[in-house]
Amino acid sequence: MRASRMLSILTTLQARGRVTAPELAEACEVSVRTIYRDIDALAASGVPVYADRGAEGGYRLLDGYRVRLNGLSQNEAEALFLAGLPGPAAALGLDAAMIAAQNKLMAALPANLREDAGRMQERFHLDAPGWFGETEEPKHLRSIAGAALRGTLIKIRYQSWRAEKQRRVAPLGLVLKGGSWYLAGQVDGSVRTYRVARVLDCTALDDRFDRPAAFDLAAYWQAATLRLEAEMHPNVAIVRLSPFGVKLLDALSQPYVKARTQLAETIDADGWRIARVPTGKTSWHAAAELLRLGPEAEVLEPADLREKMAEMTQAMAARYRAAARKA
Repeated sequence: MRASRMLSILTTLQARGRVTAPELAEACEVSVRTIYRDIDALAASGVPVYADRGAEGGYRLLDGYRVRLNGLSQNEAEALFLAGLPGPAAALGLDAAMIAAQNKLMAALPANLREDAGRMQERFHLDAPGWFGETEEPKHLRSIAGAALRGTLIKIRYQSWRAEKQRRVAPLGLVLKGGSWYLAGQVDGSVRTYRVARVLDCTALDDRFDRPAAFDLAAYWQAATLRLEAEMHPNVAIVRLSPFGVKLLDALSQPYVKARTQLAETIDADGWRIARVPTGKTSWHAAAELLRLGPEAEVLEPADLREKMAEMTQAMAARYRAAARKA
């Protein structure tokens, strides 16, 4: 276990440059004191690892020192091939490069690992879009991805919900979510999210930009999606649900709503239960979401949402009755 951990420390230092002891401890799932002992052992064995003091300090390897570690475990080899699934790579124009890299890796693997790696390719497939959806193929995705890798600005013409806009954007990263590509781009010092399919024109510029040192794409995306979901569901409805309504709500709700729905344990004489359900900004949006539950749900509060539900269902009933009379 210790040998494996020390190899992990070496590869992490080589890949990331300067790394703090707490970061290494978190990555290796051990205490900081254990990392100190491992670093001392590496230094004693002749590895040129140094400690930089101060707020920006950490451990690093001597400039130019390279670790030659060619061995892969079975799980590591399988993970590499699982990461090389074709869909996103093709969208970015990297499908040929990915195939070439996989072929080189396959040729370099020991014979006993080739079969396991090939099995991963045969038995796992990534289908990014949700059900009944398709993967977007944005026209300017590859140009934006290229600029993000080069660290150069782009000029885009973008169609937002409200209007068409032009922006000079520093492309910090791309995210594939539910079959759609999103750009995290810095504009006027703040990071914003753009749906790549809504980019009407894109011009790659030669101007370079300074990437914010503290920017973490995964952390930004997690915070941005949580903020968006909270903004889309700021209100709460008190809803009475039949047993089937409880199942429908669980099946049809977005993950954000499902995680924050509070379902009472008490069951009334009819077998129904009360739930507190996050809903949309307006009574119309909330009613549209809850109408999916049909007659298996009754809105109790707030009063304006209950009135909107009655208004919409009455209008629907009147329209269907009129159609039936004509028939």
